Amino acid sequence: MRIIVIRTKAAFSLLLLFLAVNAGAKDLTGRMGLGYNTQFGSSSALDGVPAVSFKYGLARHMQVQLIAGLNTKTPSEGVAAGKFLTTLLSENYVNPYLALGLGYVSKNSNSGIQMLGGLGAEFFIPGVDNVGISFEAGLTLENVTTSSFLVRTYGASFLEAGIHYYF
Repeated sequence: MRIIVIRTKAAFSLLLLFLAVNAGAKDLTGRMGLGYNTQFGSSSALDGVPAVSFKYGLARHMQVQLIAGLNTKTPSEGVAAGKFLTTLLSENYVNPYLALGLGYVSKNSNSGIQMLGGLGAEFFIPGVDNVGISFEAGLTLENVTTSSFLVRTYGASFLEAGIHYYF
């Protein structure tokens, strides 16, 4: 009897697999997203500048992101950056992507260029389709604190990487 139940469950699972519809990634073509981003310039609340972020979907699998932030404390801090995002896989409520970015960062009386590249994902909660919550991990190349370029890894949770509301 147990074997019959197991075979029935397996057959039913295979049937569901063949009947499942392939849902595509969240299509953000022509949509604008406003939110925040803190990936440039070690931008945690204690060590940098969280920034306002604007995202725009150029095509089904391509987005651009503009990032700007400032802090007028002494010494002042700021960031102006841009990123290019390309979706890698089609999933139901998540867009896994490759990110490449370039920014000008001013921090603790130093300034320089920061480049980043990594993998990330933007999640959409079912029923709340206009809010995207993202995280990223990868490498940065920067000369903000020294005259030579430093390479380091970065990881940004959804609290740091960004939340955007799409119009």
